[in-house]
Amino acid sequence: MNVQMTSPDAERAAALRRMKLLATGLLAVLAVIFVVAFALQDAYPWLQYVRAAAEGGMVGALADWFAVTALFKHPMGLKIPHTAIIPRKKDQIGESLGQFVEENFLSEDVVRAKLDSVRIAQKAGAWLEKPESADRVAVEGAALIRGMFTVLNDDAVQGVIESMVRKHLLDPPWGPPIGGIAERIFAEGHHHRLVDLLVDRAGDWVDANYAVVTRVVAQRSPTWVPRLVDGVVGDRVHAELSKFIRAVQDDPKHDVRLAIDRYLRDLAQDLQHKPETIAKAEEIKGQLLDDPRVRDLTARTWATIKTALLEAVNDPQSELTSNFKAAVRDFGSRLTSDAELAGKVNRWIADGASYAVRTYRSEIAGVISETVGRWDAEETSRKIELQVGKDLQFIRINGTVVGSLAGLLIFAVAHAIFG
Repeated sequence: MNVQMTSPDAERAAALRRMKLLATGLLAVLAVIFVVAFALQDAYPWLQYVRAAAEGGMVGALADWFAVTALFKHPMGLKIPHTAIIPRKKDQIGESLGQFVEENFLSEDVVRAKLDSVRIAQKAGAWLEKPESADRVAVEGAALIRGMFTVLNDDAVQGVIESMVRKHLLDPPWGPPIGGIAERIFAEGHHHRLVDLLVDRAGDWVDANYAVVTRVVAQRSPTWVPRLVDGVVGDRVHAELSKFIRAVQDDPKHDVRLAIDRYLRDLAQDLQHKPETIAKAEEIKGQLLDDPRVRDLTARTWATIKTALLEAVNDPQSELTSNFKAAVRDFGSRLTSDAELAGKVNRWIADGASYAVRTYRSEIAGVISETVGRWDAEETSRKIELQVGKDLQFIRINGTVVGSLAGLLIFAVAHAIFG
């Protein structure tokens, strides 16, 4: 795998060439000084000091040039042992680097300490409570939802919804849970308002349909009964029926009400414990929700959800989008003002990061060694040289300067001692 040259790499390469030229030029200058001083030192004895300084500088420059060059290639193409270190040991360097990162950076203590100092929850809250940040989150969320709907297969989603409906709605028996709910409702008397409503509606109907009641009575009476008698009987039936309904309305303890209560309580018990009633409830369920109806229900449910969400996310002024933005800002404000909530969020983040580091630290560090292992040896050497070569050329320059000073000092001390 070749490492591609990027724009920053090109800039580093130009800087490296300039530093190489400077270091080599300094060596050349010292070489010229050495030749001139060596040739004229008999005529001008003080040039011996100049020669010694130039000589030491050249030795230092050559030694450091060899050391720096040996890191990346064979000096002058000569395959001297222990040269071209980086190309030869590329894989070992990658493994060592990965191990170094794993041991010193991918540890739970280091990660937790860093996250505690960063205070992610508070910073995230300060960012989220800004209106423009909430708008950004809403835009990105809308894009995510649109992307999800683009990727999701409608038939597959409908199949999942249908399976969930069957598992959680159709497969369990309806009788016992409905009976349990109904038993609590009837025990607490919540059904009395419904009974009152039905009785009131019945009374209103009787009051408004006098003609219907008398006609029904007349139709049910024998043909030999005179019409006048039918009218009297019909009027009496209507009056008694109205009286009966008024009595039920006015008396909370009326026999009809008590009978309704007993019937409903018995029905709730039967739905929970009587096999015949439970089977009847299952039969009704099967009639209401057979396979075609279930498939139609799931299809319409998914279509409704999908259409509503897409319309909402595509409209920046929709109620859903506005509520979402408000919720984001509110959550951000709570993170910045509620220390307890922020602490919990920070602990959750730290726990998640610790789990990831604890579980996958080897795999994360392995990315480094695997990536370096795929790189071409020469390209890797060139890439590393681009990163650190400029500083290494300073070593050559420093070696030249230090060598010159050392040569001068050694010669001066020797000359002082031995003359």
